[in-house]
Amino acid sequence: MNIMLKEQMRKWSTGVLAAGLLLGGGFLPGDIGRAAAATATPAAAQSKAVNPAIVLKADGKITKQTGLYQDGKVWIPVTFLRDSLGMGISYDKAENAYTIGKGYNQVRIEIVEYGIATYVNNYFLGDYNARLVNNRLYVPVDLLSDFLGYKSDLSLATGRLNVLKHAQNAITVTTEVYANDREDAPIRIEYPQISGLASSEAQQTINSTIKQSVQKFADASKEQISRKAEDERPYEFDGGYVVTYNRDGVLSLVLDQYSYTGGAHGMSYRDAYTFSLKDGKRLLLGDLFGANPNYKKELNAKLSKQLKAEGGYLGGFTGLNTEKYFYLKDGKAVLFFQVYEYTAYASGFPEFDFTFKELLPDGSSPFAKLK
Repeated sequence: MNIMLKEQMRKWSTGVLAAGLLLGGGFLPGDIGRAAAATATPAAAQSKAVNPAIVLKADGKITKQTGLYQDGKVWIPVTFLRDSLGMGISYDKAENAYTIGKGYNQVRIEIVEYGIATYVNNYFLGDYNARLVNNRLYVPVDLLSDFLGYKSDLSLATGRLNVLKHAQNAITVTTEVYANDREDAPIRIEYPQISGLASSEAQQTINSTIKQSVQKFADASKEQISRKAEDERPYEFDGGYVVTYNRDGVLSLVLDQYSYTGGAHGMSYRDAYTFSLKDGKRLLLGDLFGANPNYKKELNAKLSKQLKAEGGYLGGFTGLNTEKYFYLKDGKAVLFFQVYEYTAYASGFPEFDFTFKELLPDGSSPFAKLK
């Protein structure tokens, strides 16, 4: 998550634009003309450089809509999600925000004076923000593949992208909310709870583990609020989550927690959980990649090099001191570090991707022992 961008969004959130958008391929509620003029300034939000169009296919069938290839990735019009993938879209005029889809992979796109912010379950996705191109709203295809349960197959040679639904574990993920609506110090934490597992013990273990993390943050937040002076500026506490992997008998997710108690900026903390759905065990890196006896040595060498290449590196890394700070994506393990752990605040949570093949060069599956 880009913490600096989240801070900027928080500061600008009161300056919501009083207009809607023209979405690629179709109109949705809102005043199109004023939106186009009002959102022309933020460079990150409005892109005018249009590369050749990409033909979009849904489950192998060519659609009437096209995407764009910009900045090394494909951008998909939001109406493709509605018209071709069947995701519902609603518009909140008061907040100039769009909600796409439902359940644990529901996307919210907010358009404010500073730019465009994208959330899933109150989890800020700064690296996956939507963008405006010729006053039409697009999202990166990575948003679908990393968080919404889809996979994509791109052929630059033919200029075509096929989007398919990924097979998921047969479980239900429900979003629960912990809220305290004190006006000068609100708390809102969205977190997942699962159902549908064959083992009730495993299900209870997973749900309790997640809930304990949320309760710990809520209790710490209430303790800080109890010490707040009346003349202090408002506090803010929020949390969200994203499911990053829900296949192969494994559930991987990330919880982010954010606190603002005055000063120049707030503070964020991240936790991640990868569970075996068979027994509810929280999996560590060694549980998945231990078939490679050198996985940790190789990771430490690569992480040391990559961390030192970070512009905000503060020093101090001598090797992994925990195997908990990772989550899974399609074919990858993503390792991360906390804010200020080894890098400056502006670096946020440094993340480093490693493919399963990279960690298991013999080609074995990280899930082989979990079956």
